[in-house]
Amino acid sequence: MARYTGPVWKKARRLSFSVLETGEELKKRTYAPGQHGPTKRIKLSGYGTQLREKQRVRNMYGVNERQFYNTFEKAQKLEGMAGTNFLIMLESRLDNLVYRMGFARTRKAARQLVTHGHIEVNGKKLDIPSAEIKPGSVIAVREEARSMKPIAESLESNYTAPAFVEVDKENKKGTYLRLPERSELNQEINEALIVEYYNR
Repeated sequence: MARYTGPVWKKARRLSFSVLETGEELKKRTYAPGQHGPTKRIKLSGYGTQLREKQRVRNMYGVNERQFYNTFEKAQKLEGMAGTNFLIMLESRLDNLVYRMGFARTRKAARQLVTHGHIEVNGKKLDIPSAEIKPGSVIAVREEARSMKPIAESLESNYTAPAFVEVDKENKKGTYLRLPERSELNQEINEALIVEYYNR
């Protein structure tokens, strides 16, 4: 299945979940899109609940279906809880870390920065958004891209980077200090439902 490129706010309203993690999408209209949105409510089955949770996380990280499943398969083979390992692996993607460090306002914008070759990891250009970054790696905006207005605007915003990354705004670089803890990630996500979905 191809990556979704339509309106993010409409997708967020359909899933009743802030895909951008800001809550902005649901402030004005908390109901699903469509002419029957405000009144028509469908009670989800167990499978429907699991599917919706999977779609919430997949859309939040901007990952296509095959990448999402392959990441889950890898997470299941690691020691510890599969659901937590899965979220940590998604957080360790290059495009997500560029977003977490504040170089872009959304994950979609961060993905674009990476694919256009504006990001380097440990001094080498890396243009693969799905690349899994190891703790201790230094992620930086390349020299020729440091004057880009969107990057400067994003760094000047009120965004606060999470504790598992360290950011040097002046030099437009950051360090992935350690793997995130579950308590530092989105608390609205119920990863157990995703594990149940794939293990059904």
